[in-house]
Amino acid sequence: MSFVDNKVKVTVIDSLCPKYKVGDELYFEGSMLDKEKSANVCMVAVNAIYPFIYAFRRGGDLKHGPYQCTDCDERVIFEIEAID
Repeated sequence: MSFVDNKVKVTVIDSLCPKYKVGDELYFEGSMLDKEKSANVCMVAVNAIYPFIYAFRRGGDLKHGPYQCTDCDERVIFEIEAID
């Protein structure tokens, strides 16, 4: 049995957080973060959006966003997409 495990790109499209600026990107290869390609990683933000990252990894048919970090005072909005 085979399964889909897409690479995923997460892009910041709006940010009030000092840790992220618009255009910052995170790259995932399977369950692993590609540290060479990725911006800084906030674990609160990744925890908030990881269910969507997982769905894109596994071939889910979702909208690309927006997806928001749960830290309301430092809102960050992301776009998520499967890539080649």
